[in-house]
Amino acid sequence: MDFQHPWFLLLLAIFPLLLIYYRRYGQKQEATIIFSSEIFFSDNIKYRGKLRYRSLRLLQLLILLLLILALARPRKVDKLRETKINVIDILLVLDISSSMLADDFQPNRLEVVKTTAKQFISSRNGDRMGLVVFAGQSFIQCPLTIDVDVLNNLVDEIAVADREYDGTAIGMAIANATNRLRDSDSKSRIMILLSDGSNNAGEIDPSTAATIAKKFDIKIYTIAAGTDQSFSRIPGRGLIRNEIDTKTLKEIASETGGKFFRATDKDALIEIYKEIDKLERSEIKVKDYTKYQELYAWFLIPAIFIGFFYMIIKKYLFRVKT
Repeated sequence: MDFQHPWFLLLLAIFPLLLIYYRRYGQKQEATIIFSSEIFFSDNIKYRGKLRYRSLRLLQLLILLLLILALARPRKVDKLRETKINVIDILLVLDISSSMLADDFQPNRLEVVKTTAKQFISSRNGDRMGLVVFAGQSFIQCPLTIDVDVLNNLVDEIAVADREYDGTAIGMAIANATNRLRDSDSKSRIMILLSDGSNNAGEIDPSTAATIAKKFDIKIYTIAAGTDQSFSRIPGRGLIRNEIDTKTLKEIASETGGKFFRATDKDALIEIYKEIDKLERSEIKVKDYTKYQELYAWFLIPAIFIGFFYMIIKKYLFRVKT
């Protein structure tokens, strides 16, 4: 609450002066007939007289207080904020082929990708995010949602594909993700594609899939994950050849207006997600409104009623003549 005319509150300073006046001089000016001594009156009469006097003075001060507060125009202030956020729809498209078990990222590529993806998801407050995983085929792990906890729980459940679905179908993954994003009403539609291999499965090649995504104004950021060594090791399976097709991933990003990134370790992958986070930030427009509710009537109306009550009891109950 505040006051529209707070300077009227300075009038409250007269209350101490009035109290001093009433105590020292006022009582001497009230009697209609002056008596030489109060011994002619009983204690009961004197008590009733003082009670009437003090009651009238109290009502006068109360009326004055309410009028001063009403003049200061108290009002209730409500702050209203209108926020407009351009929501971004983001699909994480993650490779879950068997090569993601390689231990060049500790403990392996897949676990590092899951950890960093969850950090990125948690940083995107307000955006709708979803998850597509792929190996020889692609699967929707989570449709677009704003529920961060649900999405992170589903990321935790990601495991490498069974051998019958093994492979790297980048084109099919992009096509599946595009199908999920194409009907979105968001102005910004983003795909973050992470792979550690080259396209070797699926009916759609990556170039064609990227062209389709571009037609729906979908931007694709691509991440090539894995070290630059010729071979990596999968515990229990031996060495595998690193066949990261960085050329194709670069072309996909370039075709759709995205950006290509190379992640050779966990720290690099963390920094990549941070950069994407900075590049794809929603625009927030905030407008502040202030709503005032006038409260002076809560003081003025009681002052009027108390004023009428004061005049009635003074004239008809206490029979005080003015």
